[in-house]
Amino acid sequence: MDSITQAVLGAAVAEAGMGRRLGNKAIVWGVALGTLPDLDVVFNPWLDHIQQLEWHRGWSHSLFVIAIASPFFGWLIARLHKGGVTTLRAALTVFAIFFTHVLIDVFTTYGTMVFKPFSDFRAGWNNLFIIDPLFTAPLLVGVAIAWFAKSHSRLRVWANTTGVVLASLYAVWSLGAKSLAESRMRENLASAGIEARRLISTPTPFNTLLWRGVAEREKDFVITYHSLLKPSEQPSFDFIPKNHEALAPIAGSHPARRLEWFSDGFFSVRKIDRGWVVSDWRFGEWRSADGPLSETNPPVAIFSWLLESDGDSVKVTPLRVKMNPGPQLQRVARLLLPE
Repeated sequence: MDSITQAVLGAAVAEAGMGRRLGNKAIVWGVALGTLPDLDVVFNPWLDHIQQLEWHRGWSHSLFVIAIASPFFGWLIARLHKGGVTTLRAALTVFAIFFTHVLIDVFTTYGTMVFKPFSDFRAGWNNLFIIDPLFTAPLLVGVAIAWFAKSHSRLRVWANTTGVVLASLYAVWSLGAKSLAESRMRENLASAGIEARRLISTPTPFNTLLWRGVAEREKDFVITYHSLLKPSEQPSFDFIPKNHEALAPIAGSHPARRLEWFSDGFFSVRKIDRGWVVSDWRFGEWRSADGPLSETNPPVAIFSWLLESDGDSVKVTPLRVKMNPGPQLQRVARLLLPE
């Protein structure tokens, strides 16, 4: 999730665990520790582009690592606030902060290596967009009220607890909404005679009512959308050729293998004069205009890389998408809302 959400969630968890003992100091600790795992990006200047993909949400999000780190930070908090909170309570609160940070990252699409160093499996449930105000807002309001309330007041406890409960209920709702949308997508694909090897569904920006599906077939991917507000609408399907065979000259290289790992196989390849463009279709596509995909309205994957080979090595360059969010959000609204 985004940094603001992680900081606010950390503050809410810290307030629940230590607020009555430390007052607003607990919220400050929660903001700091809720942000800490995402500071793995500070190492990016010393990493190449593939290493950055491997490092982010890796060690800093490992359950093994947070289980080791939590007692240390718990001891540190108890030592700095002698008599305010016990080491055990502080350590359990810190673990809850780290664990919930990792959990809501798992809710998103990027993938989180929770089992590192034992496995580089990237867990991702794809039930929340990386920024979702309806998840963040209850937490933010609850923490804000707690900050201005007295340390031992019922209002402080009530406000923070209500925020956490509402955010949790929204997360549960997102899982149900995902299940409903994905079930409908499977029905639509079957009705159209499209047999998919596998299907992933993800929420579109800032909501859990419009869902985007990517179905994998042998030679291509099929992109479709389903709005829970328009359950009976006829679906549209866009087809993205995989073209994996074009990558054959460098398929055994480390960059090609790691991009396949990162994308979980949901990637396409396009050969150009300079090399190969590898696109990960899990994160959505941008279009120059509304309407179906065509040669004049091609899809542009949000995550793409240019691979260039000099014979001995393969250079990787992320491709920056020139995004105009206005038309794209209008398209989301059109797909989401009944006419």
